[in-house]
Amino acid sequence: MNVILDLDGVIWLAEEPIAGSPEAVDRLRRAGHRVLFLTNNSNPTVADLVEKLAGMGIETEAEEIATSAQSAASLLSEGQTALVCGGDGVVDALEARGVKHIREGESDAVIVGFHRDFDYQRLTAAFRSVIAGARLIGTNDDTTYPTPGGPVPGGGSILAAVAAASGVEPTVAGKPYQPMADLVASRLDGVEDTVLIGDRPSTDGLMAALLDVPFLLVLSGVTAEEDVPEDAPPAAVAHDLAALIDDDGSVRF
Repeated sequence: MNVILDLDGVIWLAEEPIAGSPEAVDRLRRAGHRVLFLTNNSNPTVADLVEKLAGMGIETEAEEIATSAQSAASLLSEGQTALVCGGDGVVDALEARGVKHIREGESDAVIVGFHRDFDYQRLTAAFRSVIAGARLIGTNDDTTYPTPGGPVPGGGSILAAVAAASGVEPTVAGKPYQPMADLVASRLDGVEDTVLIGDRPSTDGLMAALLDVPFLLVLSGVTAEEDVPEDAPPAAVAHDLAALIDDDGSVRF
């Protein structure tokens, strides 16, 4: 079985691992399941994520991680230019794609993602490039980001500012949109016999629906028990990842 795992809210909250998540991943792998980590956070590079996972006891290859930055970069062709209103993960994904990246000026596209140094200058640079004709691409539209202290503004909030200023409707590349579905399908060579485990029905749940795979919801991220959707209920709901994975690596749903 392929098991797609969200990172924020499933494996960790900011810099803190969620109790039992490394052991749950280990049980999945020992049972022979193929694990793909899927994140809408475009700020870190894949190398950063590999290192962070390793620091939590989860040894991972770069090919086992798919990010919204990579999904956004896939919408551009080698030789094009992108203005980056995002973090190092976007720059890294663009370089791997052979796309030139700039901080200001005219471009083929403006890519907006979560980053902590967003300010009026960055908004203005993105705005000017978009109104000059650049395509507006958001790595994701999650308005919040889970941390141990509670949600904070996410990449979608930054994207909303650029879209409002420019009056341009963005193309969104991450969960739960088609570019990310295409990236997942290419990494897994199809999505037959696959489940997706995440903490946010509005992204992870809809991503699972787009992929036509079961969605398993954990309550260790942004969703409280009283907020579990009743109109499109998950295939399973659990306190955290560890509660979904049996000792033999079976997935409970």
